[in-house]
Amino acid sequence: MNETVPIGNHASRGRSWCAVAVCAAVVALVPFSFRVERHLETAAHITGSEAGRVSQELAEQFQSPLANRVILVMRGLPAADSDEGRQVLTAIVEGLRNQPGVSGVVSYLNWTDPIFLGKGGGTFVIVGLAQAGPSVEALIPKLRERVDSLRAETQIRYPTATLEITGETPLNFDLRKTSSDEVRDAEKLVLPITLLLLLLAFRSAVAALLPLGVGLLAISMTLGSSALLAEHWHLSILIQNLATMLGLGLGIDYALLMVSQFRENLAAGHSASDSADIAGRRAGHTLVVSASTVAIGFAALLTVPISDIRSIGVAGLLVTAASVLLANLLLPSVLAMLGKRIDSGRVALPDIFRRRSVSTPGSNRWRQWGIAVTANSWTALLVAGLPLLLLGSQAARLEAGLPRGDWLPPQAQSVQALHSLQEMDRAGIVQSLQVILELPGGTMVRSAPGWDALSRVSAALASDNRADRVVSLSTLAGQGHGPASVSFMVEETRKTFLRSDGHATLIEVLPASWVTPTEQVRWVREIRRADVAGLAGITGASVRVGGIPALNADYDSVVADRLPSVMLLVVGGTLLALLVAFRSIFVAIKAILLNMLSVAAAFGALVLVFQDGHGSRWVGISGGTGGVFPVVPILAFAIVFGLSMDYEVFLVARVLEARRSGLSERDAIAEGLARTGSVITSAASIMVVVFAAFTLGGFLAIKMLGFTLAVAVLFDATLVRMVIGPALLHLAGDWNWWPWGLAGANAGLADGEGQ
Repeated sequence: MNETVPIGNHASRGRSWCAVAVCAAVVALVPFSFRVERHLETAAHITGSEAGRVSQELAEQFQSPLANRVILVMRGLPAADSDEGRQVLTAIVEGLRNQPGVSGVVSYLNWTDPIFLGKGGGTFVIVGLAQAGPSVEALIPKLRERVDSLRAETQIRYPTATLEITGETPLNFDLRKTSSDEVRDAEKLVLPITLLLLLLAFRSAVAALLPLGVGLLAISMTLGSSALLAEHWHLSILIQNLATMLGLGLGIDYALLMVSQFRENLAAGHSASDSADIAGRRAGHTLVVSASTVAIGFAALLTVPISDIRSIGVAGLLVTAASVLLANLLLPSVLAMLGKRIDSGRVALPDIFRRRSVSTPGSNRWRQWGIAVTANSWTALLVAGLPLLLLGSQAARLEAGLPRGDWLPPQAQSVQALHSLQEMDRAGIVQSLQVILELPGGTMVRSAPGWDALSRVSAALASDNRADRVVSLSTLAGQGHGPASVSFMVEETRKTFLRSDGHATLIEVLPASWVTPTEQVRWVREIRRADVAGLAGITGASVRVGGIPALNADYDSVVADRLPSVMLLVVGGTLLALLVAFRSIFVAIKAILLNMLSVAAAFGALVLVFQDGHGSRWVGISGGTGGVFPVVPILAFAIVFGLSMDYEVFLVARVLEARRSGLSERDAIAEGLARTGSVITSAASIMVVVFAAFTLGGFLAIKMLGFTLAVAVLFDATLVRMVIGPALLHLAGDWNWWPWGLAGANAGLADGEGQ
């Protein structure tokens, strides 16, 4: 449709100033993106969690030198309870004590307990770390250098000796590195394929490079902004993965729509400047609506008090804002300068690809497709909808919980050390339950009633068959020894287990090797619900549980509690945004229901492939995981809901434009598909490739998320938007646009003939 638009110098100047402002933001933010990794965290922070309070209490009120601890695992050395073994162990311990940042060291030398003697040989040393700046993880590289030096010295006499560190902090550190490496690997894989798909879409090197450039700039701006925000907030390493996923997906999506609209305007006879301004107004309005629906999903994630999830909400908002700013404010100016040179670098393609390109305005193939769908609307609904409903029904079986099996990256040193501990049957030292027994104000732990309460609670915990070992002041003192024995314990032990005011004590419970992470979470909840006063024999006694299992329990609980409110915010906010954008009740409700169908089908596929293991080898896992990380459903729902709405907005905006120009509903649907079908399928194919690339890494949570997003976009851009959506639009006729969707339409507007 030709359109005369009064464009003058004022519009060009406004466009230029917008471009200059965006360029300034790019120049300011991109340099910070190169150092974002050092500011991001792998440890999850849950606001107000009990596990977090326990960790803080051990560090600040107990003043325990082992509050932040790592485990040095040693194998291939003489037994620690032999004279030769003690000599070697003494040299290693002294070497660790002299390392800056080490606040304490506990080993078999000062705690002659069989727990340090692993099955099949080997021993371990508990190393406490002092807080270093914003994160204790900053100490890990230097500590590893020291351990490597000690290993080299030890291997002179014992060539098969191995010294490796593990624990929560080293595992988090290695997950950070794995995440960063996988982002780089995914980018190397995705960028060439994305460029190829853009070349197939535009048949022009210049036109193909523009969306790719917007996507890369959106990623850099997001990471740069994140680096600045991380100075003040806890931001997760997942930002790197999500920024790359969404930056390439959304940035390219938005730029692709703008470039397509610009080329369409050029083909209609407009000048380069006018074409850029028409594209900025038409496509720009569509992009703002689309971006608002995407942003709503990410904004809802900010309400969840978990640093991982809030970080992804921040990343999503930043990448959405960057993408829409670059596509709306910078790209039109670039297009105006390029003009017809947008088609430079023509690429010769086989006929099969030429038919699928978006290089010409209006695709006759998609127009014919629209006519066929509207002519057989009920059949289309049945054929496309039934498989999605069947797949979506599997979503009801989704089990949110920690997956079974070993899902940590096997190449990481901390993971290898953890495996060594497992072979020694001592992995419980990493995943222990840290139970703080709080006695009422008038009772001291070292009094007779307090000591009796500690002994009773320790015995009750030890009687559970899930406990491999319970360590407390009473168990360390031994049977028959009273509270006076605490005075003879080394300071490190006393501070670790006794709070400075004497009214609380730590009981460390090491789970047996067969206890799964899911069972550990269940155990934590049982302890928290227990009648502690009855067990201790003192009214007012209570417990708080920390440690990795408790953090997992808190994480699961928060996600389960907040998921309904996040869903309500996403659905309600998106519905409101669509009502404002299209002024139509049916279009808004239809879009919500179709999004729910896409999400359900994607969750169903997640259950079948990951949870049940059908075809799991195709995504790099050996079998079913039995559960899905709790973070995946809440993230996938918020992200998919926004991304799925992109294509709905693209299509419906064009159909509405055609209806307002005077076309019937059937012709308007065909025209909308002709104008957007190639754009949607090209954009979706790129997004599917981007998301699918993240299923190839070893980070299982990202693998699950990438798979869910890829499947959701695939279903949404094909069966949902290209078949079910047009069929429903045709069946509804003029009711699509009630009450004010067609306001301002041409006087000769057809009244839905042929419906």
